[in-house]
Amino acid sequence: MRETESATGLRSRLVDVGVDLVTREGAQALTLREIARRAGVSHGAPRRYFPTHLELLSAIARHGYAELADRTRTATGRDPRARLTRLSRAYLEFALEKPGMYELMFRHDLLESGHLGLRDTSLPLFGVLVELVGQVRPGADARAVAGALWAQLHGIAQLWSWGGLQLATGTDDFTPLLHAALDAHLGPAAER
Repeated sequence: MRETESATGLRSRLVDVGVDLVTREGAQALTLREIARRAGVSHGAPRRYFPTHLELLSAIARHGYAELADRTRTATGRDPRARLTRLSRAYLEFALEKPGMYELMFRHDLLESGHLGLRDTSLPLFGVLVELVGQVRPGADARAVAGALWAQLHGIAQLWSWGGLQLATGTDDFTPLLHAALDAHLGPAAER
């Protein structure tokens, strides 16, 4: 067992192992024992750095939010509608490429627990969405519209990952659904 490394090093390794595990096998695979086993430490070692299972899961989910934030940074430009489209596409692509991490990131028990600090990581992403919606729909309740759009994107991601939308729509491309969601919440786009 490699428990003699620095506390920071072992803490980081436990999180990295968890990130790899959730990416490969899904959120259900994230047990303390399995993370410890794959990190090469005793099953009790994670408790020294993460007193609760939720704290370790939250640290792993923070990596997902950081990656999603990196992906959404590509949504640049002057046109807020185009930026919203790119941001929404990045969100859907992340959800479909990393379903285990995506599931973990939106676990209610992690988000609800304010002392884990996950809100500090997740809320800035929502803030960008609110800001862009406010630019596209001045005078609208941007938080409410952004919340409804986010919920619809989340639903598209879930139903797409389960295969239901492909079956119902007869398509293997979520782009028309993305545009329909944006049009529903922002009004029809001038041109595509």
